[in-house]
Amino acid sequence: MTTTSRTDATRAEICAVACADAWRGAGEVLAHAVGTIPAVGVRLARLTHSPDLVLSDGEAFLMSDPPPLGRTAASGGTIEGWVPFRRIFDILSSGRRHSMMGASQVDQYGNQNISAIGDWRRPERALIGVRGAPGNTVNHRTDYWVARHTARVFVPAVDVVSGVGNDRARAHSSTSLRFHNLGVVISNLGVFDYDDQGRMRVRSLHPGVGADEVAANTGFELDASAAVTTRLPDDHELELIRTVIDPTTARDREVPG
Repeated sequence: MTTTSRTDATRAEICAVACADAWRGAGEVLAHAVGTIPAVGVRLARLTHSPDLVLSDGEAFLMSDPPPLGRTAASGGTIEGWVPFRRIFDILSSGRRHSMMGASQVDQYGNQNISAIGDWRRPERALIGVRGAPGNTVNHRTDYWVARHTARVFVPAVDVVSGVGNDRARAHSSTSLRFHNLGVVISNLGVFDYDDQGRMRVRSLHPGVGADEVAANTGFELDASAAVTTRLPDDHELELIRTVIDPTTARDREVPG
């Protein structure tokens, strides 16, 4: 088996591998992936560098061999366990979970909004609510996935704080946020992490993306001085993505080629 990088990889496949790398070294934790590309990425991580990851089929089964996208463990994977919904909260509060969520807005400190756009008292648009974002960011590592990187998503200040950012966590005087852990933000343009002050910065730019394009689509200043190029998938990873994980190319509908 060769491990050479493939130059024919699509932007969606590069994003999926970047998502997979976010779980590298996570160990035996319950992986939570929201979105098509994160779902491809977490399956890829489980089948390659992170075999200890615990995957749910989104219902109640835990999978040892994940099925292709769109199928549950009962109809295509290998079931290795069962976890009722009430147990998810025990796992979450114990820190044995690693989530990659979406973000309708995210600011330079990683505060995330999935609740509403505009003044929360009379919002211009109601979204899905805070959902599990507060519990995720308080209890375990949380990453964010943004399929379309624009200045409407990467904003100076979020309208509603759903997921707790680094500035708020550091300003909180109690120990309730001691497990706060923001990892990376992955978008269709690049991979972003945080500096020592908790501000977002560019870790890598996807092939073909320049720093000027990212700056033009971001509502706050980003340090790109240490940015590298996001790695390409190798042959084995592309084979898994294309023939095992996502043979119907759902990934290209979320991130066009």
